[in-house]
Amino acid sequence: MGELSGPDAADWLRPLGATGQTVSAVCAGGAVLGSLPGMFGYEVPHEQATATVRRVLGGPITFLDTSNGYAAGESERRIGAALAEAGGLPDGFVLATKVDPDPAGDFSGSRVRASLEESLERLGLSRVPLLYLHDPERMDYAYATAPGGPVDTLLALRREGLVEHIGVAGGPVPLLRRYLETGAFEVLLTHNRFTLVDRSADELIDFAHERGVGVVNAAVFGGGVLARGTARSTSYAYRQAPPEVVDRIRAMERACESHGVPLAAAALQFSLRDPRISSTVVGLSRPQRVDETVRNASWHVPDELWAELEPLAAPGRYWLG
Repeated sequence: MGELSGPDAADWLRPLGATGQTVSAVCAGGAVLGSLPGMFGYEVPHEQATATVRRVLGGPITFLDTSNGYAAGESERRIGAALAEAGGLPDGFVLATKVDPDPAGDFSGSRVRASLEESLERLGLSRVPLLYLHDPERMDYAYATAPGGPVDTLLALRREGLVEHIGVAGGPVPLLRRYLETGAFEVLLTHNRFTLVDRSADELIDFAHERGVGVVNAAVFGGGVLARGTARSTSYAYRQAPPEVVDRIRAMERACESHGVPLAAAALQFSLRDPRISSTVVGLSRPQRVDETVRNASWHVPDELWAELEPLAAPGRYWLG
């Protein structure tokens, strides 16, 4: 098992809300493992992806996130290949996947069950520790919460023991709050909405944390710009960022450089240092990226830099909401 050193070592393993599960502060994001060049801008060969999963399974990361729909199931297939080589999930390792509609757009209760069955087959597992309802903004809320619908089916899958815990993963903050208000979900995954740039999800995270719902924060690099910098990208959340937002990110880059801190380390630790957040998802596409991420998680970020970065967040009118 790999080891973590540095100031955050004592806080590396955290409770996932009230689920009883313990997860690492960083969660390995599996979307890129399926190879999505149209979204991420580069190919990830099969062997590179499985080698990355093998490296993740070696620690210190103990949490891996994927989805039925990532690269039409290829992410799960590659993770499943690595799990087969490893003889299954290591003790204490939490794997999360998500239910998705079929290619025709069906997101019914029966489709939710079929989505999980497909995932279990690809992953080579008989049950998963955590299953999310993925991007529920793709359907009407009343439809999703109707008797026999997607939410009811997730609850049934948990009763049947096919999943241990259920969560909701998506974007729009008001909609996610409505799902949490049902009391059905044990974990919230929010993306692109609690970062150095965008604070849309701040109150939602409060709402979840106060109710014992585990909070998983994803896409803290905003699709890459807060990791690679504005010299390589000026988009945020896979769309062109407004000039004022780009200017603020450039100011963040200068502040980080003046303190000898990588922008990626500050962007990651912005989330890691928040006690309300159980784990932060980082997309990992090669084995070396695992070690780089762990180093960034341990990098010393002085209080003076946090004070400089805080007022550089984008104005609320630019947040995704």
